[in-house]
Amino acid sequence: MSLLAIDAGTTGVTAVVVTDQGDIAAKGYQEFQQHFPKPGWVEHAPEEIWQATLAAGRAALAQVDVSELRAVGITNQRETIVLWDRETLGSPRRAIVWQDRRTADICTRLKDEGHEARVAELTGLRLDPYFSGTKLTWLAEEEPNTWALVQSGRYAIGTVDSYLVARMSRGTYHVTDVSNASRTLLFDLAAGDWSDELCSLFGVPREALPELVPSWGELATTDPASFLDLSLPISGIAGDQQSALFGQTCFEPGDAKCTYGTGSFILTNTGATLQRSDAGLLSTAAWRSPDGELTYALEGSIFVTGAAVQWLRDGLQIVGSAAETQAIASTVDDTEGVVFVPALTGLGAPHWDPHARGLIIGITRGTTRGHIVRATLEAIAFEVRDVLETMPGQGAPLRVDGGASANDLLCQLQADQVGLEVQRPRLVETTAIGAAFLAGLGTGVWSSTDELRESWQLDRAFTPAADRGPADAAHARWIDAVERSKGWATSS
Repeated sequence: MSLLAIDAGTTGVTAVVVTDQGDIAAKGYQEFQQHFPKPGWVEHAPEEIWQATLAAGRAALAQVDVSELRAVGITNQRETIVLWDRETLGSPRRAIVWQDRRTADICTRLKDEGHEARVAELTGLRLDPYFSGTKLTWLAEEEPNTWALVQSGRYAIGTVDSYLVARMSRGTYHVTDVSNASRTLLFDLAAGDWSDELCSLFGVPREALPELVPSWGELATTDPASFLDLSLPISGIAGDQQSALFGQTCFEPGDAKCTYGTGSFILTNTGATLQRSDAGLLSTAAWRSPDGELTYALEGSIFVTGAAVQWLRDGLQIVGSAAETQAIASTVDDTEGVVFVPALTGLGAPHWDPHARGLIIGITRGTTRGHIVRATLEAIAFEVRDVLETMPGQGAPLRVDGGASANDLLCQLQADQVGLEVQRPRLVETTAIGAAFLAGLGTGVWSSTDELRESWQLDRAFTPAADRGPADAAHARWIDAVERSKGWATSS
């Protein structure tokens, strides 16, 4: 038996076939275009996401016996917002991506009107352009003709998982799970449901939103004419970071993981307890079981980590690929005082400054690309440390995944910075594996999370250096640089 997991990320879609032993039997990938219509704006064409999903799925299915498939699981970039026609499934405009900063002024306005405390109380989030709600407010204000069709019921609103379910089922289902809903600014965390109060605040008609379903169970069914000739239950849905938490088998309160992707996201399972943070962390829904039990998490969201490496490759063109960074960074013993703050789209947790911008400081005539590349890897480790230091009760090993976790130097730098053992699993595609685990639970391929936990296997553990002095000194220099990067976009 096997499961098809669709991982619809920020830059491309990965399709993975996972066996009932928790191994990866096949994988397909298709990149899609990033659209930047204005500075700070980031958009995706929904049809391009859909075509990438089909292409990645075809590539994976060509490698396996399709008759062995039992279900489909979906995981996705979260706060990106999509509109589509309920009848034709075409989209009237491009999706507004989680990285998009166009709603900074709307967030400021809502803060000035005194709404931030109430929004935080209900949602566990902040008034930041990162989240979906202000994107919808912007659409209502800036594109009234499009919004009128949302209000009339013609256009549906959803996150990427909702859109993919609609496309896979030929429009039969309009659903999402709590892990995605809790990132919209429209979801009451304690109540576990959409909030009429929040919908009113952001001007979003509740009837345009998806139905809330459990994170696993028989949630929808694919239409073979629409989706790769498959008629299968869609039995697992989770936002990418919650899916990675599930894929890392972080099922107990206190279990934590860090995913290195376009950004980096640190989540700690808080169980049935809704913990709140005064230190810049987000309270969020992790998943909800079919019997209604809601599991929560604390999250630190870092916007730019892997994207900084992409910038070294595509912008500065000083590396040919992300895989080269370890070798290039290892040509120097340290950065010789060079610090890179990769605030390329502002700063996320724990600083939350949408007006911060990237900064490289400490450059001398002796600075080489090795120093800048090493400073980039150090920046990732520093950003994760900043988040972990605000999380309560940290002491358990940190499980890491995502593309950059294959970099041994980064993992060692991370262990030295956080002072914890860093554990890398044998399979680092834990976001897709989490979606497969959810789908398998939803269809009885696995009977319990205890059974899933047995499938997790360690690849390598990285032990922190005994002497924390150099790590602490480098971190203090980093904090100084971060402060210098703040507020830059509003400077005259």
